[in-house]
Amino acid sequence: MSGSLHMLKLSVGTDSVEDLAAWQASGRAATHDGLPRHRTRMWPRRAAELLDGGSIYWVIKGVILARQPILRLDEVTGEDGIPRCQIVLKPGLIRTAAVPRRPFQGWRYLPADEAPPDLSESRQREDALPPKLSAALAEIGVL
Repeated sequence: MSGSLHMLKLSVGTDSVEDLAAWQASGRAATHDGLPRHRTRMWPRRAAELLDGGSIYWVIKGVILARQPILRLDEVTGEDGIPRCQIVLKPGLIRTAAVPRRPFQGWRYLPADEAPPDLSESRQREDALPPKLSAALAEIGVL
C-alpha cells in the first residue's frame, strides 16, 4: 500500500462498518463539498506523510475493520474559537483484515508496515461478521 504513514482512530458510537458508513452518508460528517470528514483537536505533526497516500484505519468495537484514504487536512475554527484539524476523507469505506486493538484516546499514527491488508474485492461485498466475532477470530489467527 502506498504512503508511509496512516492514522488509527476509534469509531466511537458505531457497532459495525455499516454503522460508520450510514453515519457518514447521513450528511452529518460532510464538508461543504460533500466529502466525509473527521474533526480532531490536534493537528498531525506528520501531516505531509499522512497526505502521501495515508488512510484513517477505523477501530470498531476493539477491532480494526476498515480504512478510508485521507484527501486533505483543513483548518477549521470551533465554536469556542479554537482551531481544529478537519481530516477530509475519500467517500466509501474499504474493509480490511480484522486486527484487535486496545482502546486509546484520540488517534495514533500507524506505520504502513503495521497496517492490516485490505480484503479482496470479492470479500469487500460479503456481509461483515460481528466485531466481537471478528476480534476472536483475529486473535487466534483465523482472519
